[in-house]
Amino acid sequence: MKLLNSILFASLLLGSIAVNAEIAVIVHPSNNNTLTETDLTRMFLGKMKSFPSGESAVPVNMPEGDATTDEFNQKVLSKSASQLKAYWSKLVFTGKGTPPKDVASAEEMLKLVSSNPSLIGYIDASKVDASVKVIAKF
Repeated sequence: MKLLNSILFASLLLGSIAVNAEIAVIVHPSNNNTLTETDLTRMFLGKMKSFPSGESAVPVNMPEGDATTDEFNQKVLSKSASQLKAYWSKLVFTGKGTPPKDVASAEEMLKLVSSNPSLIGYIDASKVDASVKVIAKF
């Protein structure tokens, strides 16, 4: 009985541990800019609108509720989904900003970022291919 309880406890414990995937921040391959974590945070919160080189920077999000989005919001923006929604609602209401556009999938993110040097996005690092350049991992 003790062994059964131990096995049950271990399986519950292991089953409840969330597996955090690594997030890759991606840009067009021709983009030679380097960004700090602070730069990325400012960019995805609408406080920084260009790359250090002066070129326009347009952040793009994965869909709301996606595990990659939730992890990016926590690790990079230090905000929950509800905090981020409230943040953008306030900026939109006051006319001071608009949230980044969402894409439907990692494949769409890769396609868009690889075809536009102004875009910056993020995907699960395991889905990165040669069409984009990784500038940060979290």
